[in-house]
This record gives sequence, C-alpha cells and structure tokens, in this order.
Amino acid sequence: MDTRIDMQAGRSQAARLDRLAELAVRVGLNLAPGQELVMTAPLEALDLSRRITEHAYRAGASLVTTFLSDDQAVLARYRHAPDESFDKAPGWLFDGMAQAFRDGAARLAIVGEDPALLAGQEPGKVARANRARSRAYRPALELISGTVINWSLVAAATPAWAKVMFPDLPEEQAMARLWDAIFAASRVDAPDPVAAWAAHNAGLMARRTMLNGKRYAALHFRGPGTDLRVGLAEGHAWMGGLSTAKNGITGNPNIPTEEVFTTPDARMTEGVVAATKPLSYQGTLIRDIRVRFEAGRITEAQASTGQAVLEQMIGTDEGARMLGEVALVPASNPIAQSGLLFLNTLFDENAASHIALGQAYSKCFLDQDLSKEELARRGANTSLIHVDWMIGSAGTDVDGVDAEGRAEPLMRGGEWVG
Repeated sequence: MDTRIDMQAGRSQAARLDRLAELAVRVGLNLAPGQELVMTAPLEALDLSRRITEHAYRAGASLVTTFLSDDQAVLARYRHAPDESFDKAPGWLFDGMAQAFRDGAARLAIVGEDPALLAGQEPGKVARANRARSRAYRPALELISGTVINWSLVAAATPAWAKVMFPDLPEEQAMARLWDAIFAASRVDAPDPVAAWAAHNAGLMARRTMLNGKRYAALHFRGPGTDLRVGLAEGHAWMGGLSTAKNGITGNPNIPTEEVFTTPDARMTEGVVAATKPLSYQGTLIRDIRVRFEAGRITEAQASTGQAVLEQMIGTDEGARMLGEVALVPASNPIAQSGLLFLNTLFDENAASHIALGQAYSKCFLDQDLSKEELARRGANTSLIHVDWMIGSAGTDVDGVDAEGRAEPLMRGGEWVG
C-alpha cells in the first residue's frame, strides 16, 4: 500500500483515499440504510472500490455489487474480434442494472480510463461499439439521467491516465501528481471535507436560485471565435451541486463539480462557437473544435486534429448534432486554476463553461413529471450520446436574454457579475 505522506495536510495516501471513499458514500450518494449499490470501476481502482464498499456497508448498504473493467481486454477485442463483434453489447448486463435501479439500487462509477486507449483503433469500429453499447444501456441510463435513483461519479488515478497527463514523469511521480490533483479538486484535503462540500453546495445553490429567478429565454456567449445564442427550454430549471432524486435521497452526482447547468431548447441554438480546451473522445484528442449552429443543428464542424472522430460523433444519430445541456462555470474555479488538462470529462467539464451535444437531462425542468412527448415539445433533445466540451475561458462573456430580447451581463471575463 502507498504510504506517501501529503506534507501540507499531514495525511498518508491511504488516509486521503479513505476520505475520498467516505465522501463518495456520504456526500456523493448519501446512501440510505438498506439500499443496494451497483458500482463500476477500472481494475486499477480496486483499492478505492474496496474502501467505498466498506463505507457503504458501514452506512447500512444491504448489498454492494462491483463490476470491474479491464483496458487490456478491451484492446484484445479490437485486435482480434470478428467484425460483427462491434455491433454487439452485453444487453443482459445492462438489463440487470436497469432492474436493480428500478428496485431502488444506487449507482456509483469510479472513472479513471486511459484517455488514449483507443487512439490507434479504427474510428468506425469504435463508433459502432459505442453505438451498440449506448443502445443497450439506454434503459438503465434513462433511470440515471431522469434521477429516478441517487447516483454519483468519483475518480481514481490510474497509471495509463497519469502517463497521458504527465508524460515526462516516472510512473510513481505521475501517479502522485494525479492523485494530488484528484484529492484537491474533490476537497479531500480540507480540514473537514464534508463541511467543505456543504459550503460549496450552498454557493452553487445560490447561483441556481438566482438563475431560476431570472427566467432567461436564452444565453448569449461571446469570446474568441464564439458568438453563440443558446435558447433555453420552456420551464427549464437550473441545477448544480446537490440533487434530490425521485427516491427522495439528496446527494452530489459529481465529485468534483463546479457547474450550474440546465436544458436548452435544442431547436434554438444559433451561431458559431470555438472550443477553449481539447476534447478527449473515444481515445482521440480532438483539438480546436469550431462549429456553426443553424436552427439548432450543427451545419459545419471543423477540428485541427480528430476531424474524423468529430464527424463520427455528430453522426451518431439525429440528436447528436443538437444541444442537450448548457453549463456555466467561473474561470477562477480550482480545477481551472490547477492549469491541468485532465482529459477526463468529470474534471474538464468543471474547468470551464460548456455545452453538451446529445441527450438532455429531464430533471432540469420545474415540473419533474413531464412525459417524453412533453419534453420533446419543449425542445429537450434525445440522443444516444451526451458529450460535454468546453467553450468558456477568462476571455468569455455571457449575457442572459429575457423573453423580450433584453440582455443583461451574467458573466464577464469568465467570472460572475455580482
């Protein structure tokens, strides 16, 4: 076991890891006594998953079931499987997960995947495999995205991820740097992490309350290469930080998180937008994304690298060219100030204001019991994908626009006004 000492906090690596596990259970999931937990994790996160399992049982979990993923097994498929393999997915497994969620189980994912795992693989096969998986997983995902259950994401440092982030460092030092960054972003090193999260959630709630009171009809983003108007869905609600699931349990779906977000009207996005950070997608780093929206749809898309993968992504289905989320994040947040590009959506989406192509969140409405037909009428997008990419920076201004077209400053230079 790694017993490296964090000199600033005076705690061992093991103690910090245990704190993260406790946060995952108490703050992320707020796991209820008697509740089951379904957890997924990479093999390299076994230590963290075991600690989370221990804390879950201490919290009264009735059963913890963990599914481990193996990057080498994934690569073996791409190297040796027959072509028809890439149109298959373990539907039986995802059906079982969906049933567990219907029966009240919570969901936790430990992320730490290798951002470059599939970089050398054929984009068409990667796209087919992801499409098949998305279709099979959809019944379970709808229960998660609709917040029927309490769920959360946390991160674990893995050697492959650390190597991509810190290529010039030996593995041990790279892992130490990545763990330090994860702990800092997750507020593990605070004197009282649970209290630190309570204070942070209060700040996010204040922003949500302000935005929900404004009832903006649209947001207008301006910055280098960006002049984008994003219409907001009728009856939208801003979310961020704490979220109460339909089972009545309140937790933090993302650890870390810095965003407040809502559902746009997918038909009402107009203008041009340039990404402010690279996007890691399907093992490919897509740089310098620039797109044009007309009547809600991407009509032009360019990237300096990863163009083929970008085109595969927006060609997934009809909704992949339209927005399912818009989020506001101040440029001064701790993840952005770290100066690190994590190449992991859980972190990078919280470093800057962003938009997401694909599936909308049905929870981002004042009325939480809308039918699929009513959600579609209000412009909530439907897709097999949900891909966040960053459009905010210290050079980005955002206006809120009311129903009469009057604009007022919301963010200037990447920071909140007022």
